[in-house]
Amino acid sequence: MTNLAKGANVPLPTTELRATLTWRPGPGVPDVDASALVLDGRRRVRGDDDLVFYNQPVHPSGAVVSGPGRPGEECLRLDLGRVPAGVASVVLAASADGGPFGRVPGLRLQVTDAGTGAMVVAFDIGDATTDTAFVFGEVYRRAGGWRFRAVGQGYASGLAGLATDFGVAVADDPPPPGPGAPGRAVSSQSATTPPAPSSPSPLKKQRLISMEKRLAEDGHDALLSYTRKAAVSLETHGLADHTARVALCLDMSASMSGLYESGRVQALAERVLALALRWDDNGEVDVFPFAAVAEEAGSMGLADYRGRTVALHQEAGVGGSTDYGEAIRRVRGRYLGSEDLRSLPPLADAGAGEGEGAVGPPVFVVVVTDGATSEPEVALEQLRSSRYEPVFWQFMAIGEAEEFAFLAELSARPGPYLDNLGFFSVRDPRELTDDQLYDLLLARYPRWLDAARGRGLRP
Repeated sequence: MTNLAKGANVPLPTTELRATLTWRPGPGVPDVDASALVLDGRRRVRGDDDLVFYNQPVHPSGAVVSGPGRPGEECLRLDLGRVPAGVASVVLAASADGGPFGRVPGLRLQVTDAGTGAMVVAFDIGDATTDTAFVFGEVYRRAGGWRFRAVGQGYASGLAGLATDFGVAVADDPPPPGPGAPGRAVSSQSATTPPAPSSPSPLKKQRLISMEKRLAEDGHDALLSYTRKAAVSLETHGLADHTARVALCLDMSASMSGLYESGRVQALAERVLALALRWDDNGEVDVFPFAAVAEEAGSMGLADYRGRTVALHQEAGVGGSTDYGEAIRRVRGRYLGSEDLRSLPPLADAGAGEGEGAVGPPVFVVVVTDGATSEPEVALEQLRSSRYEPVFWQFMAIGEAEEFAFLAELSARPGPYLDNLGFFSVRDPRELTDDQLYDLLLARYPRWLDAARGRGLRP
């Protein structure tokens, strides 16, 4: 292990790391929240998702995930192999709530090998005074590898001042923070207020209790575990009392065969079903196999979810290539009643008021694919039309991030009217824990939901 002085740097021996900020908690000691900024070569964030903090704990690439540890500990998990090509560095920081860092004793940043737990580097901070935000270290590219630098720079203006320095837009007049979270008013470039944690209403809570009891009594042990993991993430994202239809678009092109045969797609489908059990009153997921064309395969629920994706893969006649546009078109037809292209909200082009054609709950669509679309212009037309509809598309790409430049660009580029697309990539779904998967699936949805309500796209 190397114990660094301020300003020193060392090469990193592995790409999978755990950065842990520790201190001595006690009476009068401020709370500390870790954060990270994912920066380009100009040392600026590239967009809204490049600030990882308490209300946005997962970067879409999966390269940075934040989370609390034991008392007196905050953690950031780094997978540098997932860092997008345009990223030059990741800044490791924290903010203090309830007082400055000068009142936080024993501050120390430790970087360990995420696989073995072996200590890589440590940095002790003893010169903090009136600072309410602090940059502790930076992981940066150099000569084809990665290095760590001990920074030790404080900000008296809190996380908002730190974030602004790196290009994050902060709301000028944010609403008062909720209970238990004083001073947490930072937002990134969209300047939207992150959702507060929530709990189900009494009526929904009773339904969920009945659902969990049924799962336990009928032997759905794995699915019961998934629903409980999903519940934690939903509460964190302010979605515990939410109602939505859930759809699953499954790429069945030839290259996906191994993922079906190994059970990895089935495992993903069961985790999406767990979301539907908490969100959708009918407790089912509508399934759309697609490749060169798309089909409606009905719903998947407790009666038939076991082995369902393998059977669908064997039965589907959707061709061999991958066409996102076909899947999007089929979903729009199923829920909106029309596959036509549009540039106005439903019924607005017929003289009705904005959003009057939108009825029923929103639709949360998970699209699982391992390849780029064969018809990007068709997909783009369909996605542009869906921005005016109460449908959110969450793409989960399996493979190397650079293979999905089309999705990455759409995700980073705000669109007209409503931005209703989320995207993340993972080399192998088995690399993600259930908690990480749910946080990635839900990372953008709450912001879209708030914007859709403001546009009248929900009753």
